[in-house]
Amino acid sequence: MAAHKYPISGLPLPPDSHQLIKNLTPDAQTPSVAAFRKELLPKTPSLQRRARIIAPQSHFSFVNPFPSPFPYDIRPSKEEEESEEGVNKVALIEQWLSAREATHSEAVDASDASGLRLYHPKVRDERRQLLGLSKTGLRDCYPQLEVGDAFQILGTPSLKVDGPEQPGESATEDAIAARQELVDVLGGHAVLGNDDFAPWSMRYSGHQFGTWAGQLGDGRAISIHSVPHPNDPDTTYEMQLKGAGRTPFSRSADGLAVVRSSIREYLASEAMQALGIPTTRALALVSVPSIPVARERIERACILTRMAPSFIRIGNFEAVNPPHGNMMFFGGGQQRADFEALRILGEWVQKRVLRLGVADGEAWGEKLVLEATRRNARMVAGWQAYGFMHGVINTDNVSILGLTIDYGPYAFMDVFDTMHICNHTDDGGRYAYKFQPDMILYALRSLLNSLAPLIGAEKELGGKAVSSGWAENKPEDEMKKWKESGLELQPELERIFQEEYTAKYAELLRKRLGLYEAVPSDESALIRPLLSLMENHGFDFHLTFRALCNFNPELARSTEAESSPELTTFIESHLLPLTPEPERLDRAGATRDWAAWLGKYAARVREEEANSGAEDRAAAMRAANPRFVLRQWVLEELIQRVEADEENGRRALAKAMKMATSPFESWGAEGEDRELSAEEKEERRFCGMGPRRMLGFQCSCSS
Repeated sequence: MAAHKYPISGLPLPPDSHQLIKNLTPDAQTPSVAAFRKELLPKTPSLQRRARIIAPQSHFSFVNPFPSPFPYDIRPSKEEEESEEGVNKVALIEQWLSAREATHSEAVDASDASGLRLYHPKVRDERRQLLGLSKTGLRDCYPQLEVGDAFQILGTPSLKVDGPEQPGESATEDAIAARQELVDVLGGHAVLGNDDFAPWSMRYSGHQFGTWAGQLGDGRAISIHSVPHPNDPDTTYEMQLKGAGRTPFSRSADGLAVVRSSIREYLASEAMQALGIPTTRALALVSVPSIPVARERIERACILTRMAPSFIRIGNFEAVNPPHGNMMFFGGGQQRADFEALRILGEWVQKRVLRLGVADGEAWGEKLVLEATRRNARMVAGWQAYGFMHGVINTDNVSILGLTIDYGPYAFMDVFDTMHICNHTDDGGRYAYKFQPDMILYALRSLLNSLAPLIGAEKELGGKAVSSGWAENKPEDEMKKWKESGLELQPELERIFQEEYTAKYAELLRKRLGLYEAVPSDESALIRPLLSLMENHGFDFHLTFRALCNFNPELARSTEAESSPELTTFIESHLLPLTPEPERLDRAGATRDWAAWLGKYAARVREEEANSGAEDRAAAMRAANPRFVLRQWVLEELIQRVEADEENGRRALAKAMKMATSPFESWGAEGEDRELSAEEKEERRFCGMGPRRMLGFQCSCSS
């Protein structure tokens, strides 16, 4: 546990060797913190808001959070309009922006380890409302963060909200101040920094829907802190605001996010963590209701605070070495390759992000690619095992750490459908559930393509790492030879991916079925037949697995299982109701198919129990099969509640987060036959299939 609690301005920084901004190359327009803070912010602040292609050697750009409506409403005063000189539009823009930048600092207590200061704007002061704070994210990533009375003002988590909650005890002045500072920083109003530290956004490129898109980058994400974990100082968590305003990578967009999309990522991040699937994490939601945001309709701005050891993606590597000869794209441009930037990025990632333990001077390129392959294979196996669909698996949305990142039009499976497409923008079904492993593999091949010249050069060096200037003035033929040599790794990459994916997927499905021993035939004899049965008869994916927790293999001891009355009763009472369209169900055919499958499953369970001893299989299965699933209808209802009434809606949001982070509990008094409380009735409803019209609901890329 953390020995001491800090307000957000007091959170310590890691040593320079662990800070991204001290080890990668900044944008030439913001070459240092000093230049950014003393030159750009007061004189030319538009540079951090202006979409532009940054220098080829650059990995990131310093940028302040600035959540404001865009296009900015910049108008000259009456005196300026009437002056003889006329309006200097360039100067007007810079003055308007500069007056609203968070550049006015307040010193913090000298005893605080980080020495960070809070910078505030003098002109801009939008109303900010704390909508959510994740207890699990706080516990796991920032246990030393003092949040004051934040949880008290959020209220008691409840789905059955009836009017305002009775006020509790008054908070101390210190608690109120800590919470207000937290909201100011996480709401993009106040900025943490000093003469040696400033927020930043990353440059990356990528393939979008299989087409090269050129430079993309953090168009609405700004990293504001990097915090060492108190229990493991070698592990840092980057704190990033999503929806905090324009950056150099925003292109034509506003850099903002809305309540709808922010709630979706906030809940999903922690839900995935609870399911054991690698993911970025969520800390907080702060709405800025005075800022209008144009999406499909006019919505309110909201800022999500998310956390990860690193947000570096495969697209970061593609940015510094784009695919040769693949320059047809719909993006805004692309720089030439910079092989020194590739080396610098790769060395940082292998040493501080993936932490490969490679000795100084030892080749690392191949190890980096294969470790990223292993991690991403295990991640997508988790997606498939738990019916999660990402929706937009572009190469810029694939984490080098194998974390689920950038939750947009995602969904959890309802009725099992291998070809389900959760993103209505995905007309061709490129990212349908069935193809997700292939799309992750596509992204990993793109990573190899970017690093191939370096891997080939390291092979020629006999397993030694390339050094500074390794590709300088090298003839094109030699670079081509190195790349071809590096690409020879692709069959090994594909082999490792397939092995890691297959093993992890089988492990997770066996766990969901309460099986402990790895039997190679399980895939063909049990897993695939079960999924086919669900798909053919239209059964709900998650409710079916949860129902199987109650199956007693003794019901299927007969060699002709379909003739067992007890088994038929179980099927009719526990399994046949798990379809949203009972009028379409072939009950006789489904009963036969269930009886045949349950007979094989029961025999497999009995064999295992005979060999390994009795175990509480039902309890183990309940710990692997969620009772509560973050379905589309649940998300839409929560979003509507919060949008209609933030004060009471956030109590329902807090309860949904509680259920999402403890998904295996028996919410809604599962299995109990008694009079339920109003809250239990709502819990039970939230664990159901929901309205038929919402089944298979598709989101857009703006979600």
